Parts: sequence; structure tokens; C-alpha cells
Amino acid sequence: MSVSVASPSIRKALLAATQRLPPLPTIRDLVKLYKLNAIKQLSQNFLMDMNLTNKIVRAAGSMKNCYVCEVGPGPGGITRSILNLGAKKVLLIEKDKRFKPTLDILSSYTPGKVETYYGDVLSFNMSQLFPEEEKKDWDDTVSSIRIIGNLPFSVSTPLIIRWLKDISYKTNVWRYGRVTLTLTFQEEVAERLVADSSFAQRCRLSIMAQYLCHVNYKFTIPGSAFVPKPDVNVGVVKFIPRKKPLINQPFELVEKVVRQTFHGRRKICFHGIK
Repeated sequence: MSVSVASPSIRKALLAATQRLPPLPTIRDLVKLYKLNAIKQLSQNFLMDMNLTNKIVRAAGSMKNCYVCEVGPGPGGITRSILNLGAKKVLLIEKDKRFKPTLDILSSYTPGKVETYYGDVLSFNMSQLFPEEEKKDWDDTVSSIRIIGNLPFSVSTPLIIRWLKDISYKTNVWRYGRVTLTLTFQEEVAERLVADSSFAQRCRLSIMAQYLCHVNYKFTIPGSAFVPKPDVNVGVVKFIPRKKPLINQPFELVEKVVRQTFHGRRKICFHGIK
């Protein structure tokens, strides 16, 4: 009796099917079920369109066999996309414990693949979250650890400044190597992050980000895609730490000089340097 052997494409499809989550209530249904209204003071906006959450995760690169830290998962929309796209393990950092029931559902359907930490990401230390085997030399290829987040607007700028400092000293999660970041920002902030010297949006944030990272604007999400709808669109930005910074000086010195340069209300460099 002959035994048929599945073609590589069929085996790949079967493997992908085993990695996907089983049928679950939609994020929208869970938000209604647990009465998870967005808190304005925390700048919360939920993204429930799985096509868009998938797009954010794909912008971060391949998830296959990767460890992923998601900051601010909220009800878990992006988390589902990370799991569906093949992540080895997902670690969640969430400040708002109201989301525990929805995140626990994901954890129960994916035994051993989801861990949730409740705390403020602005002070959270990720230096011990991942196995030591995941460490790579800084000059090696980028790490297989990913950081992804749909950040509250009130947190995004102070958080990226803090993380850029950590990148400069190779501390926090960057002790594991060149860990990439894929994050959401207000569209205006995203444009500033990637602005080069020929653009009016060039500012302190542009220089601080670009001297330490390759910064790429991936795509724009219309504000209408979020619940509740913010007054602005959202930009998705990816940061890849450079092997060598463009400015070979301590972070604090660079920040001080750049802050002084752009200190004027209109951020005219000549006045700052003068």
C-alpha cells in the first residue's frame, strides 16, 4: 500500500493551522461583556480590527519562534495577532487590571505561551524576562526578541526617551542584544521621529531617536479605526538599534545639547546654539 507524502506547501499550511488560536469571542464582544470602557485619563483607545492588528504585527517582522513583549495589550487584539502569526511566547505588560479577564482567556487557550505582568511600563524592567539563551552580541544580527505596543498617547514620548537611553547603555531588555521596537504614536509625533534635516518637523525627538536607531515609518492608521475615536490619526513606527550610534557621546550629554538647541518655542537651531 502506498503512503502519500504531503507536499511542502500542505505541511506549511497544516503547521500554520496548528499555531492559530481556536475560535474565540471577538474583542468587541469581550469589551461589551466585561464593560471595558476606555478611560480618557489613561489615553486608552482600543483597536478591534484584526486586519489592522495583523498589519502592525507583520510590520515588526517574522514572529516565528520569537519571544514578544507587548506593552499595553488592553483587551488583547494585537496579542491575538502575535499568537496567530507564530510567536513562541508572549509577555504582556499592562497597567490596567480591568483587562485581566480578557487576557486570562488568551492565556487559558494557549497554555504556557502567554504571561501577563501588571505594572507601569515607564518603570518596568524587562532585563530578566527572557531566557539567557536569547542573548546575542550587539554586533550580531538583530535579536529574535520583539517589542510591540499600541501606546497611550500620554505615555509614548516619555517611554521612547527612556528606552532610547536604555538602548544607548545596552541595559533593560537591550542586554539581550539589538531588540527592535514597533510602536504606535500620534501621527504628528511619528512624523517627527522619522523627520530628517530637510523637514520642518525635525526636532529633539528626531535626533535622539535617529542617532541610536534606524527609524522607519511603516504606515498610518486612521483615527476612525479606534474605539473611542481619537482626534488624530496614528502612525506605526519601527526602531532598529544601530550597531554603532551616530554620535559617540553619553546619552545625557547628547540629550542636553539637543534640548538646548531646540529649546526655543519655534525650535530655531540658530537661537539655541547662540
